[in-house]
Amino acid sequence: MSDAKLHEVRRAVYRPVRGGNALEDTVARLVQTVRLGVVAPGESLPSERDLAARYAVSRDTVREAIRELADTGYLVRRRGRYGGTFVADPLPQPPHPGEVDPAELDDVLGLRRVLEAGAARAAAGRTLDADIREELWARHEAAAAASEADYRRLDTLLHLTIAEIAGIPSLVALAAENRARVNVWLDTFPLLPRNIEHSNAQHEKIVNAILAGRTDAAEAAVLEHLAGSEALLRGFLT
Repeated sequence: MSDAKLHEVRRAVYRPVRGGNALEDTVARLVQTVRLGVVAPGESLPSERDLAARYAVSRDTVREAIRELADTGYLVRRRGRYGGTFVADPLPQPPHPGEVDPAELDDVLGLRRVLEAGAARAAAGRTLDADIREELWARHEAAAAASEADYRRLDTLLHLTIAEIAGIPSLVALAAENRARVNVWLDTFPLLPRNIEHSNAQHEKIVNAILAGRTDAAEAAVLEHLAGSEALLRGFLT
């Protein structure tokens, strides 16, 4: 890669992240930094202070993102005079490298935004009886309390429950098919515990907006939530 091209790539991966999903976006940017070779295996990343300034996030967010990627084998933290955060050498290999078509990813994730944001808006616009309200909250609580092994299954059930209570029968099948395709990609990289915590907080925001009948808030909360997982998918897969 030429020096000029490398400079352009660095500008792209080190630009400020969005506020709503700062942790996920920072993780995704760091993964891109590694996978694009901006920082080679065995080399050190910029300091936490420098990364925080470049991404326009707090040092705590950078530290959490580095911890996530150290836990999954992408980064190595070293202490001492020559310490810092280094790219792992060798890097972990994804289970299905090179198999994701970027155009297909765009298509599936674009459809997901339409389906799930529309489902949340429709659900919030309905008058829900006590049983449905209780079921929705129970799905949220089950996902929040899930073990890592069961998290994606219960997360999926919560999202499909929202599609179901939207009151549009054909929407459920479309949402289920779309979610199945997304889950195949999600299963190619490990769960990130701090991302799960953030995801659960966003689930609560979505569910509360639906139960309160706030259509705009429900749609906006879903789009913010999906943007976080989309950032991770693009970071790990493209």
